[in-house]
Amino acid sequence: MKPKTLILHASGTNRDNDIAEAIEKAGGIPNIVHINQLKTKEYKWNDFQLLVVPGGFSYADALGAGKLLAIDINTYFSDEINSFIEKGKPVIGICNGFQALIKSGVFDASTSNKDHRRATLTFNESGHFECRWVTLMNKSKKCIWTSTLTDLIDCPVAHGEGNFQISNDTDIDLFINNDQIALLYVKPDGSPANNSYPYNPNGSLLDIAGICNAQGNVLGLMPHPENHIHSYQHPHYFRNYIGKTGLNLFKNGIKYANQI
Repeated sequence: MKPKTLILHASGTNRDNDIAEAIEKAGGIPNIVHINQLKTKEYKWNDFQLLVVPGGFSYADALGAGKLLAIDINTYFSDEINSFIEKGKPVIGICNGFQALIKSGVFDASTSNKDHRRATLTFNESGHFECRWVTLMNKSKKCIWTSTLTDLIDCPVAHGEGNFQISNDTDIDLFINNDQIALLYVKPDGSPANNSYPYNPNGSLLDIAGICNAQGNVLGLMPHPENHIHSYQHPHYFRNYIGKTGLNLFKNGIKYANQI
């Protein structure tokens, strides 16, 4: 059976249709559901095997990118999303979705102090919105979304607050030792970006483009792999460029969801 995917929509969310196409192409059944439809029980969390929180500017990024959506998640659906994750169901937050998940504390669930945010996403080091293509490399053996990826991924970024930072050296060590660094920004040939612009487009610590939770089933990343699932979407396609799409990332999530 094809796993049903909950694509969470809120006012200001965009690219949810791009996510739906990626999920369908990867073998899943996409369902774009407004957060109010979950509040009224028109849709139920238990009906889905996979969750995607897409990008955009939820609630116009009032109080900060993804902040109000994070408050909504914690206020109305804390038990549901925690249960979803604890059951091992795949979850992915992309761009604004990553911002919302990280501010909701999803990636801190393994720490004893739930009010301590080990990491955040802040303003780009360049001081302005970044809209460009980047290259990603798999780093984690734990993350179910990325662990089998052997090829690089080329895809765009589009954000003003994508600078991933960790609070202190102890927390950095926790992320590294827990194998929670899932994706890195690299140069197009796969060599380290070494925090050099524009390969690392936002100044993220250690060139981190995406992280997973301690369990490995939740991935958050700033770039948009859903916007390179067809070779013709790449800006160099007409220069005989083929490959490095983000489709296998979604296939991994779908495959894992089928096992739950």
